[in-house]
Parts: sequence; structure tokens; C-alpha cells
Amino acid sequence: MVGMLATAKAGHDKNQLYIIIEETQDSVWLADGRYKTLQHPKRKNKKHIQICKKQTPELTVIREKLISGGTVRDEEIKRAMKLLVGSELEE
Repeated sequence: MVGMLATAKAGHDKNQLYIIIEETQDSVWLADGRYKTLQHPKRKNKKHIQICKKQTPELTVIREKLISGGTVRDEEIKRAMKLLVGSELEE
């Protein structure tokens, strides 16, 4: 699931969009590039997130970097999320 988009289903951040940056057996670590950065990601129980199937070229690059162990910056995540939300508004 690393590199995929997820939406929070429960908690004070309900309906917030994140990118999964790490996965453990029971939980995932999420970042949005703005409030939850790569240095301080949000830990969330797997049952409290909903995976989103949408992909953009920017998200694909980020996912490949995360899987291969490459360096990802918060600005890249923030830009990819902004482009995704912008493309949804146009539809």
C-alpha cells in the first residue's frame, strides 16, 4: 500500500487526504506534505482509512521513490495532492 492515496474515515481528520509512506501490520504512516510531513507523519489504524484508486503521473513517481527507498520531499507530496484536487474540481 506504500505510495497509495488514503482518506481518513475516522478521527478529527475525517475526510482528509494523505499518502501512505509506511505500512506495518496494524497501522500505516501518512503524510500530506503540509501539516503531516515526512519527518512527523501521522500514525493511523488501517481500519480507519479508505484507499483511493486514483493515480496521477506525479503520484506514480512518488510511489516508485518510496518503494525503491529514494528520497521524497514534502514539496513533491504537496504538489501532487494539489494537482489531484485541482483535476477533480475540473471534472
